[in-house]
Amino acid sequence: MKRKLTQAGAISRAKSSDVFSKPGKKRTQKRKEIVSSEDDDSNSSESDYSVSEVERENSAFDDALAEEESENGEKLTNAERDAQIMAARSAREEEKRNVVKYQNKQKVLVFSSRGVTSRFRHLNEDFRTLLVHSKKENKHDTKKNLYEINDLCEMNGCNNCIFFEARKSQDLYLWVTRAPNGPSAKFLVANIHTMEELRLTGNCLKGSRPILSFDKAFDSAPHMQLLKELFTTAFGTPNGHPKSKPFVDHVMNFAVADGRIWFRHFQITDSTQDKKEINRALKDGKETINLVEIGPRFVLSLVKIFNGGFGGQVLHENPRYVKPNTLRSEANKKKGNAYAQRKAAQKKREVKKSVNVVPKDPLGDVFK
Repeated sequence: MKRKLTQAGAISRAKSSDVFSKPGKKRTQKRKEIVSSEDDDSNSSESDYSVSEVERENSAFDDALAEEESENGEKLTNAERDAQIMAARSAREEEKRNVVKYQNKQKVLVFSSRGVTSRFRHLNEDFRTLLVHSKKENKHDTKKNLYEINDLCEMNGCNNCIFFEARKSQDLYLWVTRAPNGPSAKFLVANIHTMEELRLTGNCLKGSRPILSFDKAFDSAPHMQLLKELFTTAFGTPNGHPKSKPFVDHVMNFAVADGRIWFRHFQITDSTQDKKEINRALKDGKETINLVEIGPRFVLSLVKIFNGGFGGQVLHENPRYVKPNTLRSEANKKKGNAYAQRKAAQKKREVKKSVNVVPKDPLGDVFK
């Protein structure tokens, strides 16, 4: 009985209150008025804030323009004033950002084939440490179907490729390719010296962007210009790369001598840290920069330039290129000729002995 009475009292109280009352037109209108008033207050506050900001900027620009007009003694038109205001605003926005846009998104896939020696593997690791925009990949199995590497580049999101191809555990070939459509260049790598092997005194900041220095010979012929473009896209770290650092302290040099491309890597250092001495040297026209070699070193002999990625039509073939197999066969022939000459000399000596017989000594048997 008490429970029924309490329920009846609660229902009567709810009816008397406005909580469970049916929403009528007046109540809905009140709600709409409240919401609209809140929106108007927020919009008015935002508009007041934006207007105040614009007024401040315009007042600052007006003061600056008034100073310029007082200095120049000429009044500017409204269009000129608006142009100057917009230019100043854009300059201020760029200063606030102060961030280089990462637009040139070049990525290089650096890996090798199976059968590489320890020296070839260390050279591959040196390339990966120097090129911040590089990506790794497992060793490639087949040596015949190299065009499959284009699919690997697409899967890794790379548009350049540096591939080390080892043959007979003696010869190393370097492919520098613009994937997937080419062109691609094949080189024979010789005189390899890695950074660990040389242990030079040069050192640079890891992740800094290098300066690419090319010989004048790269502008002499069309195929050399093509090689220069391939090296630039493969070895040049893009500006604004996330892993790169805004610092330049090393140079990659590509020199041409004896029909080959010689690669060297140097650190840029100052001869002195004293600002006064540097200023004196600059006034006298002297250089205060020294180059200290870091490594690695190697020599590239161009084999062929192809139209596609890892194959296609041959655009250029080096007439001075000699295969390492022919060099080894010639060396073996020289060794074989030396053996034949030694055997011929032995036969001549035996013939001389048979012709020039020494007479028997009559006193030879006296002291026996």
